[in-house]
Amino acid sequence: MRRTGTQRIATFGILIALALILSYVEAQLPVFFAVPGMKLGLTNIVVLYALYRMGTGSALGINAVRVVLVGMLFGNGVSLLYSLAGALLSGLVMIGLKKTERFGLITVSVAGGIAHNVGQVAAAAYLLRTDAVLWYLAILWFCGMAAGAVIGILGAELVKRVP
Repeated sequence: MRRTGTQRIATFGILIALALILSYVEAQLPVFFAVPGMKLGLTNIVVLYALYRMGTGSALGINAVRVVLVGMLFGNGVSLLYSLAGALLSGLVMIGLKKTERFGLITVSVAGGIAHNVGQVAAAAYLLRTDAVLWYLAILWFCGMAAGAVIGILGAELVKRVP
């Protein structure tokens, strides 16, 4: 079913609001991970849904608005830069893999989780002007795979169940 302009705008608003709520919920979770800074990335469920149901432009737009709003509401300038770097690289990787039509949603999500971590560590290395932080990628690589798989499973269910 093709959506009208009004329906599309309403869907954007709902998805951005959902992403903000998921960001807030994730910020309230106690840090029970052994890896500092690790998050599940619950908001990527929304991005995956947008990518598979609305298209690449919508997914990038929703992700960009989400990152800026979350940065302004819950973060600071530096965290906003890290989030933008991670979200941009993650979005581009997920879009590229989806376009090949050779990978399933869960694999796309895992690659997105890894790419997000790579983008953030690359931003940290650039901003701190040191490559000493790059060792952290080895740990975050596995965290990105695990979180990406969980988010991919949830995202696949959402895409399957919500038209």
